[in-house]
Amino acid sequence: MNKNYQISLLFNANKAYDRQVMEGIGEYLQASQSRWNIFIQEDFTTDIEQFHNWRGDGVIADFDNPSIVQLLSQATIPVVGIGGSYAKQEDYPPVPYVATDNVKLIEMAFEHLKHKGLEKFAFYGIPDDSWERWAIERESAFVNVMEREGYDYSVFRGSETNSKTWQFDMNRLSDWLQQLPTPIGIIAVTDARARHLLQMCEDLNLLVPDKVAVIGIDNEEVTRYLTRVSLSSVGQGTKSMGYAAAKLLDKMLNGTRWSPAQLPRILIPPTQVYARQSSDYEGVDDPYVVHAMHFIRQNACKGIKVEQVLDHVGVSRTNLEARFKLQRGHSIHQEIHQAKLERASYLLENSELPISDIADVCGYPSIQYLYSVFKKAYNKTPKEYRVGGD
Repeated sequence: MNKNYQISLLFNANKAYDRQVMEGIGEYLQASQSRWNIFIQEDFTTDIEQFHNWRGDGVIADFDNPSIVQLLSQATIPVVGIGGSYAKQEDYPPVPYVATDNVKLIEMAFEHLKHKGLEKFAFYGIPDDSWERWAIERESAFVNVMEREGYDYSVFRGSETNSKTWQFDMNRLSDWLQQLPTPIGIIAVTDARARHLLQMCEDLNLLVPDKVAVIGIDNEEVTRYLTRVSLSSVGQGTKSMGYAAAKLLDKMLNGTRWSPAQLPRILIPPTQVYARQSSDYEGVDDPYVVHAMHFIRQNACKGIKVEQVLDHVGVSRTNLEARFKLQRGHSIHQEIHQAKLERASYLLENSELPISDIADVCGYPSIQYLYSVFKKAYNKTPKEYRVGGD
């Protein structure tokens, strides 16, 4: 009779990264029909003390956490680690290991910003005294890319923010942002750090993405809703990591062993760049058009007219229309129309708001008008667009 294996997952599922890894493990179990009984804390966190009392057959664990690495250093049962990749082979733990490819994450973010036409770059990371070694690896990968490509760059690590030091930490971030040359593309080590950038840019009136284009890493669903400007991000192959780790553990449970020199090191590449407004830099060099575009993006859905754009920028209609035609190839009115349409498209794809509500929040007079606009622009109704995307 086949044995039911007792498997422990040592992750903190209050993090999107860990949850997605666990989803990948679940997908492997569903596909393989492996006879595993999964043990995880009821609150989906890792309680190291409780693990000492657990007796089981195998473990898949978050090896970005040094406490877990230490906990499992003397394990006598099969262990598979999941974590970040390392530039030096000797930094990998002595277990079969599945890693997110930190170099590829940074290169994908950089290529995205570079292809937008940006020529100045910066990196917002995490303090080097942190135990989060993956962050230091990403910073190192950024520096290597910059030096290989011959670009000047700036790196700012900031502090481990908390409620007591928040204002001081944001003031330091503000000081750094204000001394950067613009336009510039900034890669944040995580989406959470990218959110700091977007908030400070708004406070400082640094136009995003026209002066500062921002891209994060994680494609964290919650984070991208917490800023007025939608955040571009590089998606990690977290489900693939979980699937690969479960497959490795299954082999070990069925007798496969590797010598220390042959331990599997599986690097999972990022999935894609999820391009959104924060990195939608278009290389417009006319300051009047830049300020008009920023005003339009912030206010198009409030029902603004061309006259309000003119009042904000402070030039005549003939002057600004000519500048828009030269820089954008269309009128100010078309820019407003396009901004509303893009916002409605984004909400259809990324929210569960009723279409009638989307029409309202995007400044359309009725749902029928929204249907008419979408049919003309995409040859699809909003409902068809939501189901099939663009």
